[in-house]
Amino acid sequence: MELTDDGYCFVCGPKNPFGLKLNFLFNGNTISTEFTPKKEHQGYYNIVHGGIISTLLDEAMVKLAIAKGTPAVTAHMEIRLKKALNVGEKITVYAEITKDTKKILEAYAKAVTENDVIIADATGKLLKVSSAFKVSDSRFDIPR
Repeated sequence: MELTDDGYCFVCGPKNPFGLKLNFLFNGNTISTEFTPKKEHQGYYNIVHGGIISTLLDEAMVKLAIAKGTPAVTAHMEIRLKKALNVGEKITVYAEITKDTKKILEAYAKAVTENDVIIADATGKLLKVSSAFKVSDSRFDIPR
């Protein structure tokens, strides 16, 4: 079986007409992306839906694993939504790997405003994908 990126990922897929189309910056150890939510991302009036924020945290952790050459899928994630995020308020999402075992990666991600307020954070356990699987994704900005 092959896990293939066909460009329709909701978070980063350039072909998905309903997607967020985010780009990630990988620096060798961490990954980040910026996101400015629109009206269509709200739950309650002018407040971004928590599911969108959770999706961003999840994506950042998995993207980091892939960027580091260890394809993985989320097995478990705990999210803490700390502050409401308003529509139009830009955040940066960061992720880092905190532990690497034979089968599992543990990761941490956070969403931070331009004023360094943590909107939400998450810890995740990512199941490493067997070498029988292939994950292809070349949409990373890797500084040289």
